[in-house]
Amino acid sequence: MSCSDVLKGKQILLVDDESDVLDTLEDLLDGCETTRAVSYDEALERLQAQPFDMAILDIMGVDGYTLLKHCVDKGITAVMLTSRAQTPDDIARSFKEGAAYFIPKEEMVRIESFLVEIVEAQKKGLNTWGGWYNRLAAFGERVFGSEFAKDDDDFLQKLIKY
Repeated sequence: MSCSDVLKGKQILLVDDESDVLDTLEDLLDGCETTRAVSYDEALERLQAQPFDMAILDIMGVDGYTLLKHCVDKGITAVMLTSRAQTPDDIARSFKEGAAYFIPKEEMVRIESFLVEIVEAQKKGLNTWGGWYNRLAAFGERVFGSEFAKDDDDFLQKLIKY
């Protein structure tokens, strides 16, 4: 698999305390410019040493929310990727604290398409969360309940209020 034209030239920081997850992300983003970090300290060092366009941050194990703040402060598009922190509170917190997207690790195989969607939304000046519910409807229903499926047009408003 090669890197999408939309992502070519983008510097992407991958942060997870599980090296197999980082290996998978590198394979899925083959051809993209990626840098990996396995700890909070290593990620912070990388963020301070070089510029990144995007960061994919695990929540647990690497203090992902603190790293998210650093990314937001530096203008880096951050995506939260997690297997354990999959509660409505975690999704809402990610949204409110400035993440561009929230991806459960079970959906990691689609990482490139999610990143492309984010970049394209940013180019159009749209909210990067706009397509989140439609792309992850089954996950959203499991986490938020079926009432979110009834009217996904105001999903963002529901998320903000959560």
